[in-house]
Amino acid sequence: MSQFDTILRRASVVTADGLRTLDVGISGQTFADLAENLAGSCQVEIDATGKILFPGLVDAHVHFNEPGRTDWEGFATGSTALAAGGGTCFIDMPLNSSPPVLDLASFTAKRRAGEANSRLDFALWGGLTPDSLPHLADLARAGVAGFKAFLCPSGLDEFAAATEATLRKGMHVAAEFNLPVAVHAESPAVIAAHQREFPLPHPGTMADWLASRPVAAEIAAIEMAVSCARDTGCALHIVHVSAPEGIDLIHAAKREGIDVTAETCPHYLLLDRGAAERIGPAAKCAPPLRCTGTVDRLWRVLAAGDIDTIGSDHSPSPPELKECNDYFSMWGGIAGCQHGFPLLIERALRETTWQQLAALMSTNPARRFRLDSRKGGIASGLDADFCLLAPDEFTIERKDLLTRHPISPYVGMRCAWQVTATWLRGHPVSPATHGRFLHPDDL
Repeated sequence: MSQFDTILRRASVVTADGLRTLDVGISGQTFADLAENLAGSCQVEIDATGKILFPGLVDAHVHFNEPGRTDWEGFATGSTALAAGGGTCFIDMPLNSSPPVLDLASFTAKRRAGEANSRLDFALWGGLTPDSLPHLADLARAGVAGFKAFLCPSGLDEFAAATEATLRKGMHVAAEFNLPVAVHAESPAVIAAHQREFPLPHPGTMADWLASRPVAAEIAAIEMAVSCARDTGCALHIVHVSAPEGIDLIHAAKREGIDVTAETCPHYLLLDRGAAERIGPAAKCAPPLRCTGTVDRLWRVLAAGDIDTIGSDHSPSPPELKECNDYFSMWGGIAGCQHGFPLLIERALRETTWQQLAALMSTNPARRFRLDSRKGGIASGLDADFCLLAPDEFTIERKDLLTRHPISPYVGMRCAWQVTATWLRGHPVSPATHGRFLHPDDL
């Protein structure tokens, strides 16, 4: 008989074939075996009856802001909150740390901070800006998971927007190293033209902010990025798509043979313009939240399989950056990595299946960013990364937030599912857990 370290009995396991009641055996840091009646001894046996065993989330879009802006979040608090929401692995964005990850020195500083403070395994994005072009090859060799570009101003002077010429140059380097380029797709020209036609009031309200960045800006930027990917052969990942029209463009590019994937975020599926106006500063983001009809259509394209990944785009800030009376001046970013996934589950199960949700949150991002030899699923030989879910209804309260600052648009919302435990590499995540840096070429 086999010897396991841990066996979870009678769990409802999310597999590629659907939900199955299985025993799950863990040896060391990996899944060893799955069977209906798993034979073998173990050191620890857990009755998981009635619990959903879901693969650990691979969140490819977080801003934990360390080093340099750890007072905004930090690896310790950010990874703790993500683990409470079912996450086991993340890819940290090159901003809003200070300095941003634009060269080898800044990459090394961020990697060291993550290795010292993260409770979850992690990879790192490098930045694609005019300033970083001479350093992209060094970053690729150092182990970035890809490069991130803003096609509009990022909100931080030290992370400049990429013009089309900059994007093309960066994509040529990324293609040479078989790395994807992720883009924040909003066209500054379209936004400027819209704002000339509809001048911004000062101070501006949430309604003014929502109206100031039309879907047309996303469409124009996605079209430009797809054109660059077509010409350079670079893999393209469009982050935080807020509207189905953008997904349709990406799906059409895929049919053409372009290597492009689409990410959306929980807040674009959970919140609409009316919610944004009720919630206020905690719901400001870019692209902005859209109308109810757009949200419903986004769910439909998700159910059709046209969205590849869901990432939190966790982008926190100190309270004082959200406290001015002008929505155009305050920080734009949603802090939601702790509750976005649990909140999605109830509607996701009406619109789609457990296995499709696992693909969006775990399997697909792991595969897209070359982490799938270790992460992204529940199968023998993979890291034993998972969360246990129970259908326990609760209301999210500010005191529940584990982020550095208790700010979230989800406070007050009812959640039908609760993450009861998260395991990383065969052990429950705790304050003593230390994450590892994931170099895609070393996996």
